[in-house]
Amino acid sequence: MAKKRKRFLVRMQKKYAGIALLLTIALIGLIIRIWYINDKDGKRYEKIVLAQQSYDSIEIPYRRGDILDRNGTQLATSEKVYNLIIEPKNILQSDKVKEATIAALTKYFGLTEAEIEEALTDSSSLYKKMLKKLTYDQVKPFNDFLATKDAKNVKGVWFEDEYQRYYPYGSLACHAIGFTVSGNVGQGGMEGYYSDELNGVNGREYGYLTQDMTLERTTKAPVNGYNIISTIDANAQSIVEKKINAFMTETGAKNVSALVMDPNSGEVLAMANSNSFDLNEPYEDSAIAYQFSSEDGDVSAQIKALSEEERLDCLNKAWRNFIISDGFEPGSTYKTFTISGALEDGALKGDEVFFCGGQLDVADWTIKCHNHAGHGQVSVEQALMQSCNVALMQIAEKEGRTSFAKYQNVFGFGKTTNIDLYGEASGLVYSEDKLNPVELATSSFGQGLTVTMMQVGTAFCSVINGGNYYEPHMVKQIVDENGGVINNIEPTVLRKTISSETSAFMRNALQEVVSNGTARKAQVDGYTIGGKTGTAEKLPRGNGKYLLSFIGFAPVENPQVVVYVTVDEPNVEDQANSGLGTIIAQSIFQELLPYMNIYQSETENKSEGPDVGDQVATPIFEGDAPTEQLSEDLQSSTEEGASETTTETATQEGETTEASTEITTQAVTEATTEATTAAQQQ
Repeated sequence: MAKKRKRFLVRMQKKYAGIALLLTIALIGLIIRIWYINDKDGKRYEKIVLAQQSYDSIEIPYRRGDILDRNGTQLATSEKVYNLIIEPKNILQSDKVKEATIAALTKYFGLTEAEIEEALTDSSSLYKKMLKKLTYDQVKPFNDFLATKDAKNVKGVWFEDEYQRYYPYGSLACHAIGFTVSGNVGQGGMEGYYSDELNGVNGREYGYLTQDMTLERTTKAPVNGYNIISTIDANAQSIVEKKINAFMTETGAKNVSALVMDPNSGEVLAMANSNSFDLNEPYEDSAIAYQFSSEDGDVSAQIKALSEEERLDCLNKAWRNFIISDGFEPGSTYKTFTISGALEDGALKGDEVFFCGGQLDVADWTIKCHNHAGHGQVSVEQALMQSCNVALMQIAEKEGRTSFAKYQNVFGFGKTTNIDLYGEASGLVYSEDKLNPVELATSSFGQGLTVTMMQVGTAFCSVINGGNYYEPHMVKQIVDENGGVINNIEPTVLRKTISSETSAFMRNALQEVVSNGTARKAQVDGYTIGGKTGTAEKLPRGNGKYLLSFIGFAPVENPQVVVYVTVDEPNVEDQANSGLGTIIAQSIFQELLPYMNIYQSETENKSEGPDVGDQVATPIFEGDAPTEQLSEDLQSSTEEGASETTTETATQEGETTEASTEITTQAVTEATTEATTAAQQQ
């Protein structure tokens, strides 16, 4: 029996040895095969394996560049905010972690347990955005808590960085600056025009698990946007807006706009409209409230009753920049350019005398001067000083329609100035073949054509600076975040409009307008100021509605600043005889000149002789005014040139309807919803 058992054990041992040998041979073969595969195709298989592993990536937002004034004051900036992110998968790893995390979230962020439980229903998720645009002060207490032992069980909570656009001065220069909508898309102003330069490129952090299950991260840093240094002077802008707001409080008008320029560079120092809005809240009811009257009921109720489309129209109207986007009949400020062109062309020598009997027969029409009694004998200088329509019509007749049309073009009327802002209108002027006797006569004193404030301001700078037509611009420099200059925007002279001799004559004549003419109210003690008034009756004629204006410069001997003010339909009984544009401009000059360190002159405006008073707008046609024919001719001229330049359609009120850049209804809805959500979260 023992012998049999022994033989069995020997056989078993031999079997085990054979199996072990076979396994050893197979293992050696497998190792050799693995070595062979790894040596030949290891890299390819490694990529396949890594491609099947878990990755995550986080977008790192860039910082949109700042908009600064010419002195370095921040007008628009981007502040870092934080989005609260939770990871349901990690929070649900244990009841202890879940309980601790929910308790912390409810304590530090005011979230309810129900809100958190709902977010945790997607148990496999590693990314759930709970709150948006939290400030540093809102997240700091929670971060401090995480550093304590009490927070050891709080898991799956972190903060995603984001930037929010902020305007430190609220509504200051709102139409010049513009604002942004979601996605860092600039809307209007410099925000819109320079959006590409202000924007950067997002970075990204990539995370993946290696073969040994170690989490590795690779970061591609974001590229921040460039900063732009504007030509705007925040203090000058503040002065202008303060004067406009004071007028609107005391008197009021449909709109008051003011443009301040450096005549020796084309730089815009200030650009303001009375109907301003807070750039931090461009969609709020306050932005459009001025468009509604309390006489029609509660303003808030009227706004709430608006449809989305109606609200959009109101918002676009509020955001529209009158200075560049709206055309109007300039009235007598245009006489500056009629006389300048006639002098430069040789049609005038400057010593001519004209007789004004109060009216002039042109073709089949009798066209009156604003002074129906007539000015009598007037020199070229006096024609400007007393704003004589009859003398201007005679000057235009001497000049002829070919030369008149030429200088319309030279001074930039009927085309955009190419200022670095979107939504600029081109205005409407008669082409040479449409300048028949009546059209030529009325155009000479600024009626029957439309211009923009930007056109008039830029052209006027050339008249008083020696004849250099500078391209107007809003930005001086584009710099990177370290201050390195990317683009230096130098003043650019586009053309010569008039000679230095003609410019000197015009400066003296414009000084006489302020000293002894229709703009005596523009005088400032200690300074020499020149300028021209304008009083244009709006279409349809005879409705008693006027746009009043004044454009002036100082000092006369060395022009350093131009101020242009328009007052659309002031709330006064007699709009035509108010001189309000001149009064507002004078108040701006009075504070602006000392601020700009423009020293008082040894001489100043000295008034002599009787006061001619304000320029008064009176009916200038006997019988029915040919406004319909004028409008048809203007429209015809516009359509012929539409393929070359963007033009506008004249409305019944003599204004223009070309829209500046507008936002869609969807964008308004999204932005309003986002703002409401943010308010609720905070």
